[in-house]
This record gives sequence, structure tokens and C-alpha cells, in this order.
Amino acid sequence: MINRVEKLSLLSEMIAFAQTDASLKTIEYKFLLGVAKQLEVSQSDFDYLIKYPVNFVHLKTHSERIVQFHRLVLLMNLDSEITNKELVKLHNFGLRMGLSHESINRVLDLMESFPNKIVPPDFLIDIFKIQYN
Repeated sequence: MINRVEKLSLLSEMIAFAQTDASLKTIEYKFLLGVAKQLEVSQSDFDYLIKYPVNFVHLKTHSERIVQFHRLVLLMNLDSEITNKELVKLHNFGLRMGLSHESINRVLDLMESFPNKIVPPDFLIDIFKIQYN
């Protein structure tokens, strides 16, 4: 289980990712607030993070990093128009988390073949398992 500092770091990272286009859209805010609630972070703490991001904390386990990458993929796909800038940023977030370059590329390539470009969690996990072993 991740601690409070890690939870705030995850949310801060996701907020930064959502603000790629300089603003946080309502749908992105609601999605991120839902993630905050799942992580047991209050709305006031979440709103504070929007204005005052916290430093990145590297997640300890590979599975936690995969879950976070999946959240970022879901967040990116909330917007119907995915820009190259967002793809590059997602790729870089994945690399910074220590995920394999090949797995990240495979997820991004496969994304196009799924409805709404949402890669199901089991497919995503299988992709990373193959590269991890």
C-alpha cells in the first residue's frame, strides 16, 4: 500500500499531465477528483495540489507504477483529441517511473485498436509482464 506522500505525488503528477494544454478541463478535474477519492485524499487537499504541486516520489513496486501509468492513459483519453505533445509527455512519464520503453510503445500502439482508445487493465498488465520477465 502506498503512503500519503506517494498518493499526493501521484495526484500532483496527474494534475501536471492534465495541464499539458495549460488548463484543467471539467472532465479532467472530475476524473482526477475521483482518483483522489479512491486514494482517500480529501477534495481540499486535492484542490491545494492544483495550485501547489508536490515533488515527484518514485513508486516502490512495479505494479504500482503500472497502475499509475494506466491512470495517465485513461486521463489522456478523456480528451477526444490526443496531441503528439501529450503522447510524448505520457511516454516520458512512463520512462521516469522506470517502465520499459518497449512496453510503453506497445501500449500506445495498441491503444488505437480499443474502443475509446482505452486499453483494458488486463491487456496493459500483460504487456508489462512480458517486458518485465
